[in-house]
Amino acid sequence: MIIRSKAPLRLGLAGGGSDVSPYSDIYGGAILNATINMYAHTTIIPTEDGKVVFESQEKHLREEYVQAMETDTDGYFILHKGVYNRIVKQFTHKPLSFRISSYVDVPAGSGLGTSSTLVVSILGAFVEWLKLPLGEYDIAQLAYEIERVDLGLAGGKQDQYAATFGGFNFMEFKENNVIVNPLRIRQRNIDELNHNLVLYYTGTSHVSADIIKEQQQNVAAKKTTSVESMHKVKEQAVLMKEVLLKGDIDAIGKILDFGWQHKKQMAKSITNQHIDDLYAAAINAGATGGKISGAGGGGFMFFYCPENERYAVVEALEQFGGQVKRYEFTTEGLKTWSI
Repeated sequence: MIIRSKAPLRLGLAGGGSDVSPYSDIYGGAILNATINMYAHTTIIPTEDGKVVFESQEKHLREEYVQAMETDTDGYFILHKGVYNRIVKQFTHKPLSFRISSYVDVPAGSGLGTSSTLVVSILGAFVEWLKLPLGEYDIAQLAYEIERVDLGLAGGKQDQYAATFGGFNFMEFKENNVIVNPLRIRQRNIDELNHNLVLYYTGTSHVSADIIKEQQQNVAAKKTTSVESMHKVKEQAVLMKEVLLKGDIDAIGKILDFGWQHKKQMAKSITNQHIDDLYAAAINAGATGGKISGAGGGGFMFFYCPENERYAVVEALEQFGGQVKRYEFTTEGLKTWSI
């Protein structure tokens, strides 16, 4: 038997950071994101040799263990091990023997939710294999608990839910309660957004946990500038929802710019000179707004380019040595199957 799964990466269009505790616990958060046709892939092959083997196809790494009730959570395969440990502890209550391999379509630290999406993909493969009675909310919440509680990795909640549900979603966060509101957007408006939104890989990565920890510290310390900026970023998610549902697509650029100007105030490490130069070049070439995807500091950026301005913007961005990436928005989330 071969068990496979794939979960889509996402573009955080608005509200990013308001899903992070303690802000979401105190004030409530709101996010608007959309999944794209770039994925985290997982394959599980059950074995009978009493071993557990972890493999990364893109990194060409491999670790092998004798099957046990729990594996250490050191090294590159921390996410894989975290999922395995929780599956054994909560569901099977006995060790498993298998070979698991994974592959992500973009580099780690790219700002598209790679780590959380990989956790969802790995978890989905185990759910398929073991026929666990888990729905979408269950899988997303369990993925969040594995990453944030079991492994102690800093971050928010949106990525696990985006990868599980897929599509365009307006998400609301308050303490432990998450509500996913799927948005019914006309296909022609999605096609126009797909044409006008230029996705650019800066060629650099970031450590999102460090940036998120800075945000958390600023909120805990009640730093006025940071907290007020997060209020504005949350407001951006509501504005983005309204224009998408109404089909006022060209208003998206200004809303992205509104959010970006405030997001930069949430933590010092969100932007740098290189990112600022990229943003200025895109605006000068005809973009009406944009932002960095994810926590900040590097990875992917995207820009809204009305009419046919995308071509001038692409040309301007390519001078910085990065790469414009083609993509399509997707309507499906986590998919699993067995052969």
